[in-house]
Amino acid sequence: MKKTGLFFGSFNPIHIGHLIIANHLAEHTDLDEVWFVITPHNPHKKKESLLDDFQRLSMVRLALENYPKMKACNVEFGLPQPNYTIHTLTVLQEKYPNRKFYLIMGQDNLASLPKWKNYEAILEYYHIMVYPRITKKIIPEDLTHHPKISFIKAPIIEISATQIRKNIQENKNVRPLLPPEVYQYIDEMNFYKN
Repeated sequence: MKKTGLFFGSFNPIHIGHLIIANHLAEHTDLDEVWFVITPHNPHKKKESLLDDFQRLSMVRLALENYPKMKACNVEFGLPQPNYTIHTLTVLQEKYPNRKFYLIMGQDNLASLPKWKNYEAILEYYHIMVYPRITKKIIPEDLTHHPKISFIKAPIIEISATQIRKNIQENKNVRPLLPPEVYQYIDEMNFYKN
């Protein structure tokens, strides 16, 4: 059974922080693959700030070309919106019965897990791999010692897509923060300029 980590995000845009975390998990845990699950519309985010779903998918595909253990996954594009993680997991499990799926999330997201739709079901059927983030959010005690939650020692990356978009608007150089192919694509397409 292939162990597949699911890294959810809007990837607006995908940046080197995402790649560093995903590559660390692909190389230093027993995951066989990491799938970047591109979220069309997160119920907790304003849609206006999102680049078109397929543009973000294209950027993720460009960024992952040289990473054989990572792939872009657009499963959520076909699901009713707004969508919830539990639905995505159910659909993926039905579609790929020979895979064991793991959720990948930052420590900051773990703190809000109890607010997720059917989060008890997620914990019952899936393992969660948590990578460190600098956060002041308090993680509930029952989650810190939960048998299905593992805290992974990974580099702490504080790069934000929001900040990258803001820097592009302000005409600042963001080249070091993006995979070269993604930087070129954003530049050619004039994304995030206004």
